[in-house]
Amino acid sequence: MTDSYLLRPDPLAAGLSTSVEGIDQNGEPVTTKVVTEKALTLFLNSQEVVTMMTIGDHPDLLAVGYLKNQNMLKPDDVITGIDYDDDLEVVIVRTEHETNYEEKLKKKVRTSGCAQGTIFGDVMESFDGIELPKGAELKTSWLYALTKSINTTPSLYLEAGAIHGCVLCQGDTPLVYMEDVGRHNAVDKIAGWMTLNNVSPDDKMFYTTGRLTSEMVIKTVMMGIPILVSRSGFTAWGVELAKKAGLTLIGRARGKRFVALAGQERITFDAAPDSADDEPERSRRKGSLAAG
Repeated sequence: MTDSYLLRPDPLAAGLSTSVEGIDQNGEPVTTKVVTEKALTLFLNSQEVVTMMTIGDHPDLLAVGYLKNQNMLKPDDVITGIDYDDDLEVVIVRTEHETNYEEKLKKKVRTSGCAQGTIFGDVMESFDGIELPKGAELKTSWLYALTKSINTTPSLYLEAGAIHGCVLCQGDTPLVYMEDVGRHNAVDKIAGWMTLNNVSPDDKMFYTTGRLTSEMVIKTVMMGIPILVSRSGFTAWGVELAKKAGLTLIGRARGKRFVALAGQERITFDAAPDSADDEPERSRRKGSLAAG
């Protein structure tokens, strides 16, 4: 039900996609919508942090979420302002006190995410100390309802493709749906929304169209969310980190099917698979190829 969303994609918003002329397999002229990419340079106070490629929506959420997930913003840091200049392609997050992060840049390691996906050394070091809520629950009836609702929500992916989607959920209700050319950007936008709105992660679930990589697991754990679901597959390190952190990790969630490789104790089997609508085989193949 799309009316349950607090924030969701607007696939017709200006500037997110453009029409390009070409030809098809028969040599006939076609017009195809393609997703736009823009450079966005992030500053924390007076310090330049990173330049990201993004579709350009919600730069404030992306900026705050990136800093939060990279452990550059601590729980006691107070954000005093967020300035965005579309012409300069710059977003500046201002805090009460100047932040020094040069040592973090020296420990930067590249991960398996698309485009500029990176995670910093101190984030990896703090991973062991994070405790996810053990009382969180995932009912299979919620999972079946969510996958159906999310997959039928109007989105830029359905409009133009070549994009990743992430959704913050509670129970069987999708709350915030974000898209971007890199899955890490979509995650960071949701992290930014949660930070700016003081939203508790304890009873939330995170859904992504992308692979369940180490980066996706780390970001979900850093956000304090106990359950991560994807319609795509896993990487071995992603599974290992999920088990280490006590994260419930569910992949290949399409229609009535899913596979859980970590945190299975949170799953309550209250609905038989036959009660859910399965995806057509063609749709499952398309989803497998699109997610990545």
